[in-house]
Amino acid sequence: MADYATSPLYSETERLALAYADAMTITGRDVSDEMFARLRELYTDDELVELTAIIAWENSSSKFNRALRVPSQKLWQRRAEASSE
Repeated sequence: MADYATSPLYSETERLALAYADAMTITGRDVSDEMFARLRELYTDDELVELTAIIAWENSSSKFNRALRVPSQKLWQRRAEASSE
């Protein structure tokens, strides 16, 4: 997903949601006023609250699991990688 910003596999709305997740997740980044304005153009208030809550929840659960040494369930693996185990 490192190339989501230029990948033809994602719509403009999906790319913006992924950029929003990056801005909320990566230390030293922030959600700019410009990004927030673009989000408000593409998402309703309810959708934006839900998207923000999901991103925040995933960040929180990731930190929680890391701190408690909860191992990955490997749900993120591509099919080819998962089937080779």
